[in-house]
This record gives sequence, C-alpha cells and structure tokens, in this order.
Amino acid sequence: MSPLNFTNHLTQIVAELSDSSSLKGLFHEHKDGDPLPSGMVLREMIDLGRAILFPGYYGKSSVNQQILHYHIGVELERMYHLLVEQIQAGLCQVNSGESGSDDYLAQAYRIADDFVGRLPYLRKILATDVEAAYNGDPAAESYGEIISCYPIIKALTCYRIAHELLVLGVPLIPRVITEMAHSETGIDIHPGAQIGHHFTIDHGTGVVIGATCIIGNHVKLYQGVTLGAKSFPLDEEGNPIKGIPRHPILEDDVTVYANATILGRVTIGKGATIGGNIWITEDIPAGARILQKNINR
Repeated sequence: MSPLNFTNHLTQIVAELSDSSSLKGLFHEHKDGDPLPSGMVLREMIDLGRAILFPGYYGKSSVNQQILHYHIGVELERMYHLLVEQIQAGLCQVNSGESGSDDYLAQAYRIADDFVGRLPYLRKILATDVEAAYNGDPAAESYGEIISCYPIIKALTCYRIAHELLVLGVPLIPRVITEMAHSETGIDIHPGAQIGHHFTIDHGTGVVIGATCIIGNHVKLYQGVTLGAKSFPLDEEGNPIKGIPRHPILEDDVTVYANATILGRVTIGKGATIGGNIWITEDIPAGARILQKNINR
C-alpha cells in the first residue's frame, strides 16, 4: 500500500472509530477541570494503607516503637490527601456534568474524614483475620509469615478498605481497589459483600464472593470456592434487575472446602461443613456435613 493510500485508510478508520453511533456506553467524555481516578495513585494509597495497618511488614521496614507515632502520622497524612483526590475523581466521573468539582471536593473531604476514623476498627478486625489464618494452617509458623506472605491478608486488606468506602457512598473506587487485589492474589471479593471477623481463605486462588453475600464470623473457605448468583431476575425490558439479594448467606463457623459452588440466596447454617467439588443451590441446616457420596465403580 502506498503512503497516500495508507494515510487515506487511516483517515477512514479514525472516522469510523470516532463515530458517536459506535460509542454508546463506551465513551466517557471528560469535563475540563474534573480529576479522573488513577490506578497508580490508588495502588499507592493501598500500599500506604497496608503500611499503616501492618507497620514494619509493609512500607518502611526500619520502623520501630520509638518512631512509630511519627511513621504512622506521615503515612496517614499522605494517604488522606490521596484519598480525598481519588474520591473527588470518582464522584466527578460517575456524576459527570451533574455538579461542580468543588462540590465533590467538599464531599470527598467529609468522606475521607469518616474513613480515616475507621482505620483503628479496620486494624482490629484484620487482626482477627490474621489470627484465623494462623490458627487454620498448621504450616504457618508466625503471624509475620501470615501478614507478609498469605494472599488472603492482602486481599482482605483491600476488601475491608473498599467495603468501608462503599458504605460511605464512594462510587467506582471501591471496585477498582478490589479488582486490584483480584489481579494480585486471584481472590475476587466484591466490596459490597458483608464479612464478619476471623475470616480466612486457605490458599485462596480462584475464590469468588459476590456483591450481596453475607458471611458470619469464624468462616473458612478453601481455594476455588464460588459464592455466586443462581439467576438474574429480569425487568420488563429483559435487563437484569440490579441491587436485589442474590448471593449466599454463610452463618458463623461454616467451612467450605475446595471448588465447592454455592449459588443463589441460600443460607448455610451455623457450623455446617460443605465438602469439596459440591454444587449447592438449597439451604443447608446448622451443623450439617454435606459430602460427595461414594461412587461404586
């Protein structure tokens, strides 16, 4: 193809790609002056959150008791300002054209203030998750090994940060954060899920926890577990109805073994055990043990 023909060909392709009829739902038109969310900044924010919640294990390894107060103060101030920036950006992107960025900035400050006030609670509940992972794995030799190495703690730190932001009304950003954890660990936890204390996942790879799941205290999952939706009720136009409870409820002290699939708004009763490679679509009573039947060959 000659240079002239190639230029004409490119011009045609650009025109087709710029045609508004091909862009329905695929184009976010940026408003000048509005910030946009940044994956790089959110990654830094999560790194700072981990350094604050688990000092010495993340961030500066040289931190000690004498400088801990200063260290946390510096990290928290940096995280706070990044959080304000990203919340404002998320509000601007989702609500483009509805209000001015200054209004969203004021809202972002209020949300960020509320969020940082929740960090002591987040450390407290993450400490129970570390304890559950340690007590649930005879191969683990210390809490430090759990915090430094185990993907569930990395995923849960992101999830618990994202869940608090979602509860506070932050759009978009919580999902970005949990998808970062998904990419990093292979554990997919929607920020809308409700998860109690002393929660752990052994190994973790391939676990999926849906948006409307409710998980009690002292629950343990193994790799490959899916807590998903069985079906999607449709509206009059044939589109899935959003926001309805459609994922499982796991009560306290439930254990679900590898590659089990639990679908729909079913309840797994307190203390129940679900064996591996099982498909569950009905309620399971408290204390039950659901195992695969032996197959005679």
